[in-house]
Formats: sequence, structure tokens, C-alpha cells
Amino acid sequence: MTAARHIDIYDTTLRDGCQAEDIAFTVEDKLRIAERLDDIGIRYIEGGWPGSNPRDEAFFTAAKRLTLKQAQIAAFGSTRRIGVRASEDHNLKMLLQAETPVVTIFGKTWKLHVHEDLHISEMQNFEVIHDSITFLKRHTDKVIFDCEHFFDGFKDDPEFAIECCRVAADAGADVICMCDTNGGRLPEEIAAATDAVRQAVPTPLGIHCHNDSELAVANSLTAVQHGVVQVQGTINGIGERCGNVNLCSVIAILQLKMHYKVMHAAQLRRLREVSHFVWELANQEPNKRQPFVGLSAFAHKGGIHVAAVQKNPQTYEHIDPELVGNRQRVLVSDLSGRSNILYKAQEFGVDVEAVKPAARKVLAEVKELENRGFQFEGAEASFELLMQKGLNGKVRSFRLIGFRVIDAKHEEDKAPYSEATIRIEGPDGSIEHTVADGNGPVNALDRALRKALRKFYPQIDEVELLDYKVRVLGGGEGTSATVRVLIESGDGQDRWGTVGVSPNVIEASWQALVDSIEYKLYKDRKRQRGKRAAAHESTA
Repeated sequence: MTAARHIDIYDTTLRDGCQAEDIAFTVEDKLRIAERLDDIGIRYIEGGWPGSNPRDEAFFTAAKRLTLKQAQIAAFGSTRRIGVRASEDHNLKMLLQAETPVVTIFGKTWKLHVHEDLHISEMQNFEVIHDSITFLKRHTDKVIFDCEHFFDGFKDDPEFAIECCRVAADAGADVICMCDTNGGRLPEEIAAATDAVRQAVPTPLGIHCHNDSELAVANSLTAVQHGVVQVQGTINGIGERCGNVNLCSVIAILQLKMHYKVMHAAQLRRLREVSHFVWELANQEPNKRQPFVGLSAFAHKGGIHVAAVQKNPQTYEHIDPELVGNRQRVLVSDLSGRSNILYKAQEFGVDVEAVKPAARKVLAEVKELENRGFQFEGAEASFELLMQKGLNGKVRSFRLIGFRVIDAKHEEDKAPYSEATIRIEGPDGSIEHTVADGNGPVNALDRALRKALRKFYPQIDEVELLDYKVRVLGGGEGTSATVRVLIESGDGQDRWGTVGVSPNVIEASWQALVDSIEYKLYKDRKRQRGKRAAAHESTA
């Protein structure tokens, strides 16, 4: 049996990814990402362009202290300037000063750029490529040559584009990487050009695709099928314009569907973790619909789907989600069936047999609430409380008597002032009447509620509001439209979502806030019951 061909992954998240709009990593961010990439078996990590900015210079200095298990750091730059010898070119000197085991440079392979950007002849362009690579090979272990705009150049003049590759190979390039820099080529064009280059040069080939036509993954996989051994891209596909090829998708497909060797199975199971780590450091909301690693990648909503995956996950899942560190999720909505309710009960640790009689009642209430605008897909804590209500009656740890929120602005150039007054009945029947201010009406209400409950439930100080979203439902009613508020909360151990719906944004926020606090108290009670049960079993 022939061993699976190995494909090297070359990550450029720290350089090409940083060119994306709204993406910026600190030096510390880049170091942490590099370590995570090394952990999952990425072969090359492109750290940036030495000399282009202080942050990249600081990264290469700090990267020397990293203890990487197998990844190699690459410095990125361009071929020498026109009219300057390679040994005197500032850019090439800075690349060598980074002291990385790998240097990657890009050069022109499209006559349009040679003539209209560099304003030189084709022969001069060949000399620039050859001199730059020859010089670098005398001083560093490995040189990768990125053929900028290669596929556009090949479409324009195949002979010239291939000759650029021959020159790079003759100069000693270790890998020649063909770039779809504009992201505009089709898979059949990638295949034809790759075949032509393979016939012309013996040097190992790579592929670097942008996603402007949403074909970066398809184009990269096509190139691999036609013989390339290195794929360049970024985690989550971040990058300039529409982004680079998404390595999360490429890695999963190469290993799980095309059966190439990319990384160990244990490393592949950390793919989702690394994806979310990069989103987090980029201060971006993870793309829940991202294939393989997104929150919704293996989420099931339709009742027929849920009933099927309970019998056999392959009915509606193209891979086992755990292979990439993801998990199967079942959503509850007005499209749900009884199977969804029973599945969620099992997920929440509720006795499924106890739920069965109440499942239809809970399902009917869910559908009624969603008809009014509630959404439980991002508010599973609210749904679990709803389920407990269906089983055990209303779950409430306190009772609202009333609240009042004042939002006032006294001067045009001064910030508004928010104050909330609240009266609740505690679990012992006593009345708490508190006042709190805040930087907005919802914040003031949240602080007043916590102030009133702290006497009874001091653990609510652990709760932190992590995210707050308001969505207007329906666009024809203007300021009188119904709104849906989604709140994400956490306590250092867990994160949970709650929902509220009302024509009044304060009321909708109140509903979601109450569910957030109630869920914290409910799960703490549930945890304590579990501990007591375990202790009882150990002494029995």
C-alpha cells in the first residue's frame, strides 16, 4: 500500500492575514499564534516583512526565543530593487538580519507588472529574480519564491510566466509557489498552469490563492491534485480584500477527504480551537457558518434532520465533527420536532424519560414564543429554563414587584444620565428596594438588580455580561417595532445565552437579564446536587 503523500502547510496569518480590514495583531498576539500553529503541526509560519514596520521587527527578534517543536519561521520580502545589486539591497539585507531558517520573496511573473509597474524589460526581470535568489541561497537554508500574479501572467503569456519559474529554479529556489494574487482564476485554469510548470521545472511547487471569486479552497485543492506539495494560506481565510484561502477548510479536506498527510489526528482535533483562538486575538466575532470549525457547521434545526442524526449522524453530517474539534448541536426553534426537545434534554443532563410526557407541551410553547420573535438558537440558557418550567413549574428565585428607569440629559454637550430603581421580593419573602446608576438604562437596571439580589445570592458577583445584541424585528413599524435582545453571560467557568422580546427595549433587556441571573443560580444548584449525589455514592 502506497503511503499518503505529505502536503506542507505554509501559514501567512501573521503577514498576509494582517492585511485584512479590521485585523491587527500585537507582537504578543503574533507570538502566541505562532506557538498554537506549531502545536498543530504547521510546517512554515510566515512572521511578517522585516524592515517594513517596527512590529514585524520586534516579532522576529522575539521569535528567536520561541521553542518551536517543528515549525520554521519564514521572513517575507521582495526581490531586489532595479539597478541595485542583490548584496547591496536594503530589503534583502533586512531579510537576512531576521535570521530565519526560511526566506520567502515574491517577484513579478506577469508581463503587465514588469512593463507597467517596474518599467523594465523581460530580460531585466529574469535577472532580478535570479540575482535575488542566488544571493539569499548563499546566506540562508531555504528560499521560497512566490510567483506574484502567476496565473494572470500565465493566461496572458504562458511562455514568459514559465520562464520566470525556470529562472527561479536555476537560481536554487527550494519551492516555487504559484500565486493567484487577484483571486480571479478558475480551477481548470489552475490545473492547466500547474501541469505546465511541473513539466518545465523539477523544483517542488506551492500554491497561494486569494478568495476574490470564492474559489480559493477549490483552486488550492486542484493544485494539490496536480502535484503541488505546499499550500499557503491563513487561519479562517483572513486577508486583504476578500481574504486568502481558508487553511481550516483546506487542512480538513486534504486530510479527511483526499487522504493526504497534513498533521497527526490529535493535532487535527485542535483545528477548531486554533480557529477560535485567532478570531479571539483578532477581536472578531467567530464566523458561526464557517465550514468544519464554525459553531453552526454541525448544527441541526429541522425536526426531520434531528430525528435522523440521532439514529445515524452520517445522514446529515459529512464528517464526524470531533475529528476537527467541533461537536454536533441541535437547535430549538419553530421548525423543531419532538426529537429536538428530547435531544436537548439529554444534552442538559435531564432524564429523557421524565421529559417525554412534557415534550409536546414544551415544543408548543417554543413555537408560540418564536412566533412572537423569541429565538433560542443563541439562547440555550433561556431554553433550558423553559424546559425546567415545563417539567417542574416556573423556575424563579425572586419576584419582581416593579422597576423604574430614568434616562435624562441635562445639557447638550454632556452625556446622558441613567438611573434604575427596582423592588423585588426575595426567596424569604422580604422586600428589597434598591437604586443604581449606569452608563445606560440597561446597565443601570443590571446593577440595580444585582444590588437587590446580592444579599440572597452573593455568587451573582461572578456573572459577567459578555455581549449584548439588539435586533429590530420587522422593518415597517419604525420606533414602535418589536425588538429581540440577546445577552451572553459568563462566570469564568461557563458561558450562556439568554433572550428577551418586547416592543420596549428595556423590557426585552429585563427578560434576558433575569434569565441570565436565574440560569446562574439554577446551574449552581444543579452542580451542588451533583456533588451531593457523588458524595452519597462514595459513602454508600
